[in-house]
Amino acid sequence: MAELHPSAPTQPSTIHPRAVMALAITAAALIFLLTGVSLWLSYEHLHDVGARHGFSGDPVRAWAWPATLDLFYAAGEVLILRAALARRIDWWAICLVVFGAGGSIALNIAGVGPGAEPLDYVVAAVPPVASLLAFGALMNQLYRLLITVDATEVTPVAEGQGPKDRPVTAPVIPPAPTVAPVPPAPLRMPRPSVVPSGVHLLPIVARSTAPATPAARPITYGDPRCAVLRPLYDTVPPTRPGTKAIRIALVAAGYEAPSDGTIRGTLRAEVEAHEPHLAQLPLAPVAIGA
Repeated sequence: MAELHPSAPTQPSTIHPRAVMALAITAAALIFLLTGVSLWLSYEHLHDVGARHGFSGDPVRAWAWPATLDLFYAAGEVLILRAALARRIDWWAICLVVFGAGGSIALNIAGVGPGAEPLDYVVAAVPPVASLLAFGALMNQLYRLLITVDATEVTPVAEGQGPKDRPVTAPVIPPAPTVAPVPPAPLRMPRPSVVPSGVHLLPIVARSTAPATPAARPITYGDPRCAVLRPLYDTVPPTRPGTKAIRIALVAAGYEAPSDGTIRGTLRAEVEAHEPHLAQLPLAPVAIGA
């Protein structure tokens, strides 16, 4: 037998749609008739079993007792149909069908009694099995009918035109609104202020925002006579004072005249130790040869 590939193209049906509908209605009617007859036979036999075992004096309960089994799988079949339409599996409905159909078949066979012919058991088992299969076929036909109705509501696609063959149209994007350019505003020069004659304006001096340089800390000398010696370097141009000029300045300040060694090795050396650049200055002219 040749294997049918799922994607292989199928030949279009040549049967008239009305003939297809007539066959479907006939099959549904036969299935419905078979379901009713098989259910009635199974129900009648179960009634006899119930009448012989526990309900002999109550015919109403004997007739109602088979419904506890046959209606179980009837309800289960309907729930299975509902789950199939919802594209899911209802295990609870499947359990109802198994319990109802299994119990009906078992009790129909057991109701024959011991010592019967094998054919008696077959006759008792046929109605519940047939009702189960017929009711399942009826639900299957109903499922196919509902699927067909849903398929007709979808817009049909032309033959040979799949989703990939459909023309793709680009989305229409509305043009952006045109905005007229705004001309730049004319530059407005500041209007010169009118100064009355005879009035003189003071120039505006810009105030510097740079941080002020901290003032140099005053130098503290170990020998107070160095404070008299230090101003002698501040000549124009700066020069290094000689020993004679230093001695004269000290005497004028009220100090005793020091020796040349004290002036050069103590006083002038301490001043130039605090400010080394003073030692690089040239000697004052008065100090040449001193």
